[in-house]
Amino acid sequence: MEKIILYVDDAVYASEQFAELAPDANSVVARHWVLVACAPRMTHRISKWVSHSARENWRAKWFSKVQAQLLPLLERNGGEVTAVLAKGPLADLTVQLKREHGASHVVDARRPKIGVDLEPVTPDQTPAHQSGWAFPGAVMGMGALLVLANELAE
Repeated sequence: MEKIILYVDDAVYASEQFAELAPDANSVVARHWVLVACAPRMTHRISKWVSHSARENWRAKWFSKVQAQLLPLLERNGGEVTAVLAKGPLADLTVQLKREHGASHVVDARRPKIGVDLEPVTPDQTPAHQSGWAFPGAVMGMGALLVLANELAE
């Protein structure tokens, strides 16, 4: 049985990625999925007003919602699923899960965010530097410079 660690932070995006990554999902090969759900982070401002137990309850509800959306997809054709809620560094969690389950593949199906580098999921993975705001920022700066030059010329 093939064992795969699947990192997810958005069930809809992961479903789309799963359809692209596993076109042979209708095959007879049984897979054991280790579904690692990475809950969205709360901002510092929110965490000042919400207790630790309330945050943990929110994470648990979010986790069950993600499981409800993804389990039918992953359990097709006799697939087994072990669900894990990520806490702490993801690279360390990957090493631990590989040791426990003997997984051979790690799939990162987390939604990319503009201007935010996602944490690497394996120790040897280098974070993809996403410069989503670098080009628009440069264009805006150039536009402001042109407007200022035009105002000074008048």
